[in-house]
Amino acid sequence: MYRLGCLLLGYLFGLIQTGYLIGKIRHKDIRQYGSGNTGATNTLRTFGKKAGALALLGDCLKCVLAMSAAVMLFRNVGGAEPGLVQLYAAAGCILGHNFPFYMNFKGGKGVAASLGFVAAYDWHLVIPILLAFVLVVAVTRYVSLGSLTAYTVGITLAVIFTIRGNYGMNTAGRVESCILFVLLLCLAFWQHRENIQRLKNGTENKLGQKKGG
Repeated sequence: MYRLGCLLLGYLFGLIQTGYLIGKIRHKDIRQYGSGNTGATNTLRTFGKKAGALALLGDCLKCVLAMSAAVMLFRNVGGAEPGLVQLYAAAGCILGHNFPFYMNFKGGKGVAASLGFVAAYDWHLVIPILLAFVLVVAVTRYVSLGSLTAYTVGITLAVIFTIRGNYGMNTAGRVESCILFVLLLCLAFWQHRENIQRLKNGTENKLGQKKGG
C-alpha cells in the first residue's frame, strides 16, 4: 500500500513545472517555444542560462522534497523498505514531471528530476553522472546524448550497488529496486525517442542553437 502512496505523493510534487512557471513570470508559455516541453533544457534554450539553471535546480529540488516527504509519511508503515519508499516517491515525481495531467500529460523529460533523485538517494552517484554528462556534451554538444549517457551510467551504477547490498535491502527489495531502476531508464529513453531519431538523422540541435529539440 505504501508504494501507491509514495507514487501519488511524488506525482503531486512532480506537477510543479519549474520551466513553465519561469515562463509565466516572463509572460510567455514555454510550451510555445523550442521543443515545446517544460524541462530545464528547453528553458535554457528559450530563456537563457540563468533561467535554465533555475529550472534545473527547481526540478531537482522537487524530487528531493518528494522523497523526504515520503520518508516522513511512510517510514513507519509495516514492511516499508526505506530505499523503496524513496524510489517510489522519486518515480512518482518523475512521472508527474513528464506527464502532468493539467498540461495534457506533456511536461518535461525527467532528467533534472532524476538528478535530484540520485543526489538524495546516493550522492556518490552524482560525480560519475556529471562527469559523463559534461564529457559527452563537451565533445558532441548534444545535450540529449549527454543526458542519456549520464542516465545510463547512473542507473547502471545504482543497479550494481543495489545488487552488492549497498542500500541495506533484503533480497526481494533489491530485485524490486533493480526492476524500478531499469523501468526509469526505459522511460528516459522513451521520452527522448524523438531526440534519438534526430541523432540518427544528424538533425539534432547542438548546445547553443536557438531552435529545435
